Amino acid sequence: MVDPGEKISATLKREFGEEALNSLQKSSAEKRKLEEQLHKLFSQEHLVIYKGYVDDPRNTDNAWMETEAVNYHDETGEIMDNLTLEAGDDAGKVKWVDINDKLKLYASHSQFIKLVAEKRDAHWSEDSGTDCRGL
Repeated sequence: MVDPGEKISATLKREFGEEALNSLQKSSAEKRKLEEQLHKLFSQEHLVIYKGYVDDPRNTDNAWMETEAVNYHDETGEIMDNLTLEAGDDAGKVKWVDINDKLKLYASHSQFIKLVAEKRDAHWSEDSGTDCRGL
């Protein structure tokens, strides 16, 4: 979630670090190295995939979710190859998966993944039997 006064790009970098890299549990030296790598990734050109209201089970008559889905792409793999995924903060688990139309993700997240695949002309597996609830 975006903290009050926080820029979206800072939120994306912070949340990715906390949930996919367990940055909250890293030493000061590890955090500095991680920050350098994340700065490289999140200072690149990116695609805004979607911005607006989303269908979400937390929506009510008086409050609703809005989101901005953004894709940062590591074309060479140079950055992501040097990052070790490790679930942290409130993430149950984290792993790389083949994307496909059978993925079971939270709320409207599957729609955003499909949009990224379409915009990037990326691989789209017909069925890998992957269940990613809780990621």
